[in-house]
Amino acid sequence: MAKRIVILGAGESGTGAAVLAKKQGFDTFVSDMSLIKNKYKNMLDMKNIQWEEGKHTEELILNADEIIKSPGIPNNAPIILKLKAQGTPIISEIEFAGRYTHAKMICITGSNGKTTTTSLIYHIFKKAGLNVGLAGNIGQSLAFQVAECNFDYYVIELSSFQLDNMYQFHANIAVLMNITPDHLDRYEYKMQNYVDAKFRIIQNQTEDDAFVFWNDDPIIQRELHKYGIHGHYYPFAEKKEEGLAAFVKETKLYFTEPFAFNMEQEELALTGTHNLFNSMAAGISANIAGIRKECIREALSDFKGVEHRLETVRTLNDVVYINDSKATNVNACWYALGSMKTNTVLILGGKDKGNDYNEIAGLVKEKCSGLIFLGADNKKLHAFFDEFGLPIADVNTMEDAVKAGQKMAKPGETVLLSPCCASFDLFKSYEDRGEKFKACVNNL
Repeated sequence: MAKRIVILGAGESGTGAAVLAKKQGFDTFVSDMSLIKNKYKNMLDMKNIQWEEGKHTEELILNADEIIKSPGIPNNAPIILKLKAQGTPIISEIEFAGRYTHAKMICITGSNGKTTTTSLIYHIFKKAGLNVGLAGNIGQSLAFQVAECNFDYYVIELSSFQLDNMYQFHANIAVLMNITPDHLDRYEYKMQNYVDAKFRIIQNQTEDDAFVFWNDDPIIQRELHKYGIHGHYYPFAEKKEEGLAAFVKETKLYFTEPFAFNMEQEELALTGTHNLFNSMAAGISANIAGIRKECIREALSDFKGVEHRLETVRTLNDVVYINDSKATNVNACWYALGSMKTNTVLILGGKDKGNDYNEIAGLVKEKCSGLIFLGADNKKLHAFFDEFGLPIADVNTMEDAVKAGQKMAKPGETVLLSPCCASFDLFKSYEDRGEKFKACVNNL
């Protein structure tokens, strides 16, 4: 009898996993507690895959030989606890897909910068003419691409949730951008649990593999010795020191290994210190993959950036409006404020994930001329920021947030949406929040 695989969650990753499981000849069933989008129902129906929505029918799930869990389902969901109690293996879609491809895996994680870095690496590989897929948190699901395409390389953005259920998966190039507190609500509010999840990106690496990381991250430095050296280390940092694979000296960005080359910093398409690190990580990864230095230089200088990440929407009456809706944690907002060259009216708020706003306190005092709290519950924001003495507006629609920003901002200033929080209190997703911001700004 065919092995039974049950997929929990029928979004991008779950549907992709189901398509691959069916192709591999498994008895496949998909169950989602929410309603399934029509796009995914159609994909499942086309492949004759059974599915259910709005419920988890236990007798159809508990008999699985293996479970593929969507990253969004918490580990303490009742059905997951029952499966764990009976010892059913639970894996992620990425883990499952990795079994059925020999492609080289370039995997990127970190609390911040991973989407930009992933997109940048993909851009360089495409420009170099490599046969490459983009997967993970962005692009089509890895499992779907493994089932339907035949790529030689995959560039994969991995969240800590995806890494949680990865065991045998092997990254040929693992990139760790940084580690700052995020999603602590999913990790029992214990930072170490979150750190351990991030470091799973280097599990199963051999000496033929590469580990690219930001050398000045205090948590990465503290943790490195715990995991033993598997892959070759490629650290990067802003200031030159021994053993770095990339650094800046005067006006130039230097790459040292495996092939040495440099480029003018001002040629980089992306500006700001955090983007310098994203460019370094991407350049090193491409260098390891043997892509020519001319191609890396050109790709780093013509990259267009990522939507909802420090995206300039428009300038109106000498006020610049910037969409950084992807800033779903405090550290991402810290990067955004750090790159502001003018006084800034900051729009923040949403679903708090155990945030500590002390990290941005100094920058808010230095850069902000006003604050707009956009959330269903702004008590925590008031408790922290009221004493700063800045003008504050409370709103609970994006239209009101943008109008408040227009009223508060003086000519020469910036209105920045960089919420520090998840979007799920008032919006469907950070993309939905960013789209609404752009629409409201363009309607001013």
